[in-house]
Amino acid sequence: MQSIPDLKNNISFEDFKTEVLNDYKIAVRSRECSLLGRREVLTGKAKFGIFGDGKEVPQLAMAKAFKKGDWRSGYYRDQTFMMAIGELTAEQFFAGLYANTDLEQEPMSAGRQMGGHFVTHSLNNDGSWKNLTKQYNSSADISPTAGQMPRLLGLAQASKIFRNVPGINASNFSESGNEVAWGTIGNASTSEGLFFETINAAGVLQVPMVISVWDDEYGISVHAKHQTTKENISEILSGFQRDENGKGYEILRVKGWDYANLIQTYQEAGEIARSEHVPVLIHVTELTQPQGHSTSGSHERYKSPERLNWETEHDCNEKMRKWLISNDIATNEDLTEIERIIKREVKEAKRKAWTTFLKPIASDQRELVSILKQLGETSENGVFINKIQESLAAIDEPTRKDLLSHGRRALRHTLGENSAKKDQLLQWIDKYLEETQPKFSSHLYSETEQSNVLIKEVKPTYDEKAQQVDGRIILRDNFDAIFNKYPEALIFGEDTGNIGDVNQGLEGLQKKYGELRIADAGIREATIVGQGIGMALRGLKPIAEIQYLDYLMYALQIISDDLATVHYRTKGKQKAPLIVRTRGHRLEGIWHSGSQMGGILNLVRGVHVLVPRNMTKAAGFYNTLLQGDDPAIVVECLNGYRLKEKMPNNLGYLKTPIGVVETVKEGTDITLVSYGSTLRIVEQVANELLALGIDAEVIDVQSLLPFDLNHDILKSIKKTNRVMVIDEDVPGGASAYILNEILNKQNAYQYLDSQPKTLSAKEHRPAYGNDGDYFSKPSAEDIFEAIYAVMHETNPEEFPKLR
Repeated sequence: MQSIPDLKNNISFEDFKTEVLNDYKIAVRSRECSLLGRREVLTGKAKFGIFGDGKEVPQLAMAKAFKKGDWRSGYYRDQTFMMAIGELTAEQFFAGLYANTDLEQEPMSAGRQMGGHFVTHSLNNDGSWKNLTKQYNSSADISPTAGQMPRLLGLAQASKIFRNVPGINASNFSESGNEVAWGTIGNASTSEGLFFETINAAGVLQVPMVISVWDDEYGISVHAKHQTTKENISEILSGFQRDENGKGYEILRVKGWDYANLIQTYQEAGEIARSEHVPVLIHVTELTQPQGHSTSGSHERYKSPERLNWETEHDCNEKMRKWLISNDIATNEDLTEIERIIKREVKEAKRKAWTTFLKPIASDQRELVSILKQLGETSENGVFINKIQESLAAIDEPTRKDLLSHGRRALRHTLGENSAKKDQLLQWIDKYLEETQPKFSSHLYSETEQSNVLIKEVKPTYDEKAQQVDGRIILRDNFDAIFNKYPEALIFGEDTGNIGDVNQGLEGLQKKYGELRIADAGIREATIVGQGIGMALRGLKPIAEIQYLDYLMYALQIISDDLATVHYRTKGKQKAPLIVRTRGHRLEGIWHSGSQMGGILNLVRGVHVLVPRNMTKAAGFYNTLLQGDDPAIVVECLNGYRLKEKMPNNLGYLKTPIGVVETVKEGTDITLVSYGSTLRIVEQVANELLALGIDAEVIDVQSLLPFDLNHDILKSIKKTNRVMVIDEDVPGGASAYILNEILNKQNAYQYLDSQPKTLSAKEHRPAYGNDGDYFSKPSAEDIFEAIYAVMHETNPEEFPKLR
């Protein structure tokens, strides 16, 4: 493992020489991994490769300034850094390239992400936190360009919270907020809006963040002149430089091949960020990319001969090699021997990684071949089965797909047969699927005792003379109980702090708990969510407020690509139990009342989506989520803050169960399924239908992701034999999702006597005003007539046609 000495103090020349030569060995090892990695892709052993060649030396410098407890939020070329802090071996590098599904062999993602995406493990096997102050920490990488930036902001802000908010038990998470969050990004990716949004937010918040821009002048094939104004990101950001007139950034510039100056620059950056909590930008220039962007193509197609020659001369490893020789640290012969040994070591690591990857699959191959051979000897279609067996046996380096595909195709040839050999094949296939599928599908949500869905319901209780109050008062007082109970809980968003949110659900709480815990944020939804992700990764309990459901669109990419996949892409080794608070439903106007629910549901699997019908239910969801491991979006009813509800006497303790529906009215004729503000209209209509002899059962979904885990809707349909889903989303949106859950997962179709129906909003968003709502979303009359039509079809004599 790389040692990181105190380079400010004098050390002996021999110690210095040892340290520098060790750095060079890491750089050579990383480069050799990149070179052999490309060959493995081109030979077909790996699907795709994207490597860190050309960025080795600055990453060595960054590793020396990186301390235990610090965090990285990085770029998919940071392999040298991970090797330098001792968190990536050459064998693990190749295990990632081959997508080994064994987390012991491939600790970065167990094959769920392509190589170049790095992580350290924050959790024990039971889901409990490790002591993050005693290890180097890397948040799990994602591929979308600049997608690592919003999370970086939150990782840095956590240090500010730990340093300045009293009462937090930070024993596993921070030492007085001294941790720095280190980010890396390619120069071309600084063109993304997420980069600029994060840069601005970090400057405003003044958090300990060091962002390195690896600048090799290209973004795939596109030169910097098409990417960045003046072709210089640090120059155009120079207005962020802090001075006597205002806070801002420290901006540093250094050449990527200059080992000595890189060490000094990174030490300086780390000290500024750590001690002063000031963000730092390091623009690392004159870097190269010797193998081009990825294994998808060659950079010779778009770089001129002059540029290619320049890259050869300015290769950071080659520059470091010459520096070592010119400073009498090593001779050419010494370095040649080092390079020879490392090449042999990396080649052996590659061989071991491939052998380890292939061994269990080859064993399964032999077993299946034997089963197919025996089956072929007894089956009437043995000639066909034997061909399949021979095809499988001939594969030198099989995949799991090869095995299952051959086995399942062989099974087809046994239709109508009954034999012990057929049963043996069938059992093998079922067992193999049962054992193998979780390697690719587990840990979308928590699988520990801290899973949200395992937290038991605590119903609201009431005093005998409980008052009827505005719903917002229930929310406000419940949040008060939350912030009193959890010192590590905090909430932030647009208008969240000073005025207590636009609907006063946080009224007066900033004054009580301070501006760091009840905080206003700029108009920047993506980084509001990013703040929450980063702080949740570090053990805090953040609530990120997005003012309206429509505005979630600005943050949806971050929620979908980062938050929703944290637990999955680390195979349960990191968690970010962020709560995203927002509000929607039934308001007038295109931009504040559109329902994106169908899109959200299909983009955020891995995040719970909760739709409480009133503020008591919402309060219960917040209390539940704060005890669980999974992230969630809570959509409060926008028109419910001023509606009267009975004041519970157990605020802070009542809990709404997740994944559980509630029957709010029992009935016998038809099951009506809805949620949110529309549910109140459905309840009203159900009572009106009683006058016509139609007794509807009304079910509040409450939780869209997960959905009705107890299959209570199925139980209702068994009784009523009819179902209608009523929802204000667009046709084919959430209502279609709900109906799919009911028909295809709960298999309710077999109990239906009438066609299952959905009633949704129109395809367009609502026009402004009450008429816009009436003609755009299901009205009471729409719902009444739709239900009546179902009953008319069932019994036209008792229910004559209405219209």
